[in-house]
Amino acid sequence: MSCRYTRHYTREEARELLPRVRRWLQRIRELRPLQDRLDAEAARMFARGRDMGGAGADRWARQAVELQGIADELREHQILVRDSERGRVDFPSLLCGREVFLCWQEGEDDVEYWHELDAGGGERHPV
Repeated sequence: MSCRYTRHYTREEARELLPRVRRWLQRIRELRPLQDRLDAEAARMFARGRDMGGAGADRWARQAVELQGIADELREHQILVRDSERGRVDFPSLLCGREVFLCWQEGEDDVEYWHELDAGGGERHPV
């Protein structure tokens, strides 16, 4: 069997990661709007031939590094965030010998659904 992912989660393993996933999603939601504003501010300054410099550059860099760190952790765990606003997350898994995603959405108490790799979250099936 050829797999797209090297890490496959059992339901229990995915469930154990939910507290961390919730924290990552919350932090992404906190940082992204401010990072978008800082990116726009930097683009305006660069367009005028100026650099950002000072405290603005420091804040922009710190947040960019933090967001990248979260992205790196998610990638390291091979967890896919499908929608950070809705809190949709996929965990690679094996079901009856085939590769699928266990899926969870914020507001759900547990990892209770799965879907095919190419199906998306609209075709979720109970575990």
